[in-house]
Amino acid sequence: MAQNPRTSETESAPMTGRNSGLTRRNYVRSLAAVATATTAIGGAGSAAAKDDYEVIKAQGQTITIDAGQTWENKLIDMTTGQDIVITAHSSDWTIRNIGFKGENQSATGTATFGISDTAGGTCTVENVYLGDGASTGNGNPNGHGQTAFWVAPDHSGHIDFKNVNIQGFADNAIYGSAPGNKGGGTIHIDSSFAANCYVSHFRLATEGSKITNSSVYVDSSEGYVGRGIWAWAPGTIEVENCQLEMNGQNNAIVAGANGNPTEVVVKKSDYDKQAGIAEHSGSNVKLGQKVGTSPEAVIPDGVPTSPEEAASGASN
Repeated sequence: MAQNPRTSETESAPMTGRNSGLTRRNYVRSLAAVATATTAIGGAGSAAAKDDYEVIKAQGQTITIDAGQTWENKLIDMTTGQDIVITAHSSDWTIRNIGFKGENQSATGTATFGISDTAGGTCTVENVYLGDGASTGNGNPNGHGQTAFWVAPDHSGHIDFKNVNIQGFADNAIYGSAPGNKGGGTIHIDSSFAANCYVSHFRLATEGSKITNSSVYVDSSEGYVGRGIWAWAPGTIEVENCQLEMNGQNNAIVAGANGNPTEVVVKKSDYDKQAGIAEHSGSNVKLGQKVGTSPEAVIPDGVPTSPEEAASGASN
């Protein structure tokens, strides 16, 4: 099976959340509705007519999304205990209404999505649920495990993430820093939620990239202590209208890595003062107006809270 490259804490090559909802100041385990479709699966998958989405059993396969293609309305059954890899390394593709049911327990420790726009176009990742997480037992020798989204170094276009829910992954939720010193493509994460991941939750590097209207939450009892936002060089990275509720775990915002500085501009957001801000290698985190230290992380409106809700597009 083709796999996405991996990385350690360097950028030489790259390294997907528990089924839970979050209301203000309360981390509440929710029970996802069980899909009524029980259609037998063969090959890539078969349609579940009643719910208007396709069910695909994870069987170690790789699904490739080509240029201009829209891949949508899929429920990925991870209860098989095996992995699935979705790759999109082309241009102007769309990934929409995708729900993953069950924890990723595979031993590969790669990335569920390996993506990039390699021709300067614009791609979209919208309404995706990865809220059932990945087992801490699927780690690689570098000490980390499954990444939800990995953006390849050759990314030269733009990717819009919207209404994405990623929780409980043993590695980065959205690992988007690799293009910083190569392809130079940009990423916009909007109205999304990440919780209880390791290494980092939102990780970006290229100027013009930003995170808006989104939340990060870390429950200290879960054991995952990833950084809230990690900005790599060269930047600048923009953060606006975000809530970073870390409960004292790791840092809310980290700027700089591998001896290289960057800049983060923060507006109209709240971050956990106890977790704080880290500036490495001459980096600078600029706190603008209406930046506070009383974060109240929420799952933004429109973000799916179950695999079925995502796959059917109900959250839209």
